[in-house]
Formats: sequence, structure tokens, C-alpha cells
Amino acid sequence: MTTARVPLGHSGIHVRPIGLGCMGMSQFYGPADPAESIATIHTAIDVGIDFFDTSDIYGAADAVIGQTSNGFGHNEAVLGRAVRGRRNEVVLATKFGSRPGDAGGVVMDGRPEYVAQACEASLARLGTDYIDLYYIHRLDPSVPVEETVGAMAELVTAGKIRAIGLSAVDSDTLHRASAIAPISALQSEYSLWERTLEDDVLPTCRELGITVVPYSPLGRAALTGTLTSSTSFGTGDFRATLPKFQSDNYADNARLVDELREFSTARGHTPGQVALAWLLAQPHDIVPIPGTKRVKYVRENAEATAVPLSVDDVAALADMFAPERVRGGQYGNLDLRGRQESST
Repeated sequence: MTTARVPLGHSGIHVRPIGLGCMGMSQFYGPADPAESIATIHTAIDVGIDFFDTSDIYGAADAVIGQTSNGFGHNEAVLGRAVRGRRNEVVLATKFGSRPGDAGGVVMDGRPEYVAQACEASLARLGTDYIDLYYIHRLDPSVPVEETVGAMAELVTAGKIRAIGLSAVDSDTLHRASAIAPISALQSEYSLWERTLEDDVLPTCRELGITVVPYSPLGRAALTGTLTSSTSFGTGDFRATLPKFQSDNYADNARLVDELREFSTARGHTPGQVALAWLLAQPHDIVPIPGTKRVKYVRENAEATAVPLSVDDVAALADMFAPERVRGGQYGNLDLRGRQESST
């Protein structure tokens, strides 16, 4: 893996160009072996990955898709256990603001008093006295973003967190939040086959000096080329709910992945490596966080930093996955709602 580093906004924090998303070690993509998950994190550090992403909601999957729950905070606890004794080698990012609701589903909670409470709980689960990058996972529509970010800025002053991030917000929200405190990173879905970010948000990030942290940069494994049009997704696999993976949509999208596979094979790389290299070739500070719970794939993803793509290659891939060629939107009917009056 390259030794080059990418700045996280103006925070003074620098990370390697590819991180590791840990969500799948707790939920959404079928069962995970905790021992293998920890071995994967250790391998990631050993091959040079130093940026690890989690959230307090990862593990509470029954609140989202009905999968048996590992428990709220499970993923943070796994990551904290894995980096014990190696804290000085890693940059930890976690999120707050999404939690199981009293009436089911996921509740968004951005109240200032909850910001401080959630941070303390995450610090304990991660086994650290500071969080490098702390995100609002999803906005609470009942609380102005200025209030939530203001509370996060107090955490920076207190030394509890080093930098502030937002997730899945629009350009207006980025401007409003940046007027309160420096925003170091935006985490949103961005990949060859999901490019909505390019319309308005990406230019705003460039304007404000915000680093983009793409989640699902491999299209939830579709862009790795390991799935086929006949692949089925079992109970508890989040992809079964997503439009891009359903019926005719996925059959059409799989044909685009076949084109990517041919392109990649001709250059001696895997489709996933080329998909990551395409993101790294964009004219912006970008740190994709492909998720995996397997040692094999974390090694493969790290090697994507050495994949050379010409200007023509980058353009050809963009044309291959032109938005009008990709079928289906981002999400189906997830139960995501704002904080309820009965919530605590």
C-alpha cells in the first residue's frame, strides 16, 4: 500500500488513501465470525491501512431489517478490542445520531445533550479517551444542524474528539454546518455505480475543503465481480431490500459489472481494485472505506492504491457506469424517522 497520506479536511489528521469500513462485522451482510473480524482488522493495520470506520448503531440490525441483533454498540466494541495496544497506529471514526426507537425502526437524535451522552458511550466501547473523527450519522429533522454541530464543537474543545464529520447530507446542510465549526469529512455513498454526489455535493466539498469518505465504494460487493445476476441474498442480507439488487434492475447492472470485469482483467487487476482506483483518481481528497470481514479482501483492497489508471481509463469507466445506465436508486423502504416525543 502506498505511504502517501490524505488530509481529513483542515483537521491536521492525515490517513492512508483507503480505509476499512467495519459495519459488516456486526450486521447487514450475514453472520460474521468475531475472531476473523479481529484478524481482518489486524491484517489491515499490518498492510498499512490506518483509518477505521464504525458507528454506535452497527449491531442493532433488528431495528433496521429484522436481522437478529448483536446489540447496539457491538461494532464499536469489536473495533475497540481489535485495536487495543495499537491505538497510536490508527485513526478511529465513529458516528452517533441513529438509535433503535421505542416504537421500532431507527430514531434520529441530534439533541445537544444526546451528543455528549453518545460520545461518552462510544469512548467507553472503543476503549479510548478520544475519537479522531466523529460523525452525525443521520440528521435529526427536529433539531437544527447548527445545534448538533455546536455540541460537537464543544467536544472538540474538551478534547473528546479531534474532528467533526457529517454523513449523507446535502450541500445546504454542509454550508450551514460549516458556518458553526470546521467540517472535516463528509461520508456518503459514492462509487462507479452511485454517483448522485457529483451533482452538487462534491463541488461543495471542494469549495469548503471537506474530504469525501465514500461508503459502499464497491457497490456493496457488486463491483468486486464476485456476484452474478443469479446471486441470491439470504435473510438478514441488507442488499435484498435495495433497488439496485432487485429483479430486472440487478440483471441489467450485472451486465455493467461484466464490462468492468473485462476492463480489469485486461489490465491484470480485479474489478474491485479498479473501482477503488477510479475513486482515488477523482480530483478531490477522497478516502474510500470498503467494508469487509475477510482477510483476503482487505489485502486486495489495500493493493488498489498501486493500480495505474490513465486519464482515458478514468473517462472510459465513468462512461461505462454513466448514471443513466445504472438501474435502481440507493435505498428501499427503510424505517428511518426523526426523534419521537416519547423517546428518551
